[in-house]
Amino acid sequence: MGDFYVEHEYWVAVFQLVTAMLGMGATLTARDFRDVVREPGAVTLGMVVQLVLVPLATFGFLRLLGVHGGVAVGVALIASIPGGTTSNIFTYFARGNSALSISITGLTTLACLITTPLILAALISDNLPADFTMPTGRIVNEIAFTLLLPLALGMLYLYLYPRQAVAVSKWCIRASLFGIVLIVVGSMSAGRLNLAAFGMDNALLVVYFTLALTATGWLAARLFTLSRPDSIAIGLEVIVRNVNLGVLLKASLFPASTAATAQLGDTVLLTLLLYGSLQMIIAAVLIMFHRKQVG
Repeated sequence: MGDFYVEHEYWVAVFQLVTAMLGMGATLTARDFRDVVREPGAVTLGMVVQLVLVPLATFGFLRLLGVHGGVAVGVALIASIPGGTTSNIFTYFARGNSALSISITGLTTLACLITTPLILAALISDNLPADFTMPTGRIVNEIAFTLLLPLALGMLYLYLYPRQAVAVSKWCIRASLFGIVLIVVGSMSAGRLNLAAFGMDNALLVVYFTLALTATGWLAARLFTLSRPDSIAIGLEVIVRNVNLGVLLKASLFPASTAATAQLGDTVLLTLLLYGSLQMIIAAVLIMFHRKQVG
């Protein structure tokens, strides 16, 4: 399985992202973006936090701790991608402003067509091989065709077949999770997920970065004196990223089949998967905390 996965890594990553975005789209309607009109201030602030404060906090983190190599690239990928659809569900469970969360997720997902390559270029230019050129055009195309197009098709399916859309969304999300399992199992069988080689120091850096993003969301809410529901929504949007997109970009930029960048790509993938696990743990803790506070 290891050799098969290395050869087809990119298409496995495409499968897991496309199915995730189809599933997300099949739950969204134009009404879900009503906060853009009803609460433009909160939506704008959420966008600023995601597209400006998160990259700035990441830049400071990388420089302050001297993070370099694959971990720096992985951290930059995490900062450059939008929030994931899971943040909307977590916001609901934490009794936050779900409509605001959905609006921010949708708008930052659209914006990442432009912002992701810009943020990546700004954050990791010093951590890439000397002969590496950032393929901005390819990144834009992949975001358009594997993230935005499936999202739009999912929304169209919901509009045309509202009764079937719920089941389709569930199966798409399950398929996406299966895709993540394939990536993990395939990488392990190919010897790509080497935790010993990754090292405890790098693992701690990912933990510190997760906490740094958690603090960024919390401080932004306090700085702008947001209401509790809005603070929960924006805080979880900052923490819960679309790691599916990060995995696809890793497979595209640093394919496992290319020997020159395979080792760098392995470290990037481990950084993404570790962050993906940590973000779920942090989100679960916050959900329990906020539900207890509300009573």
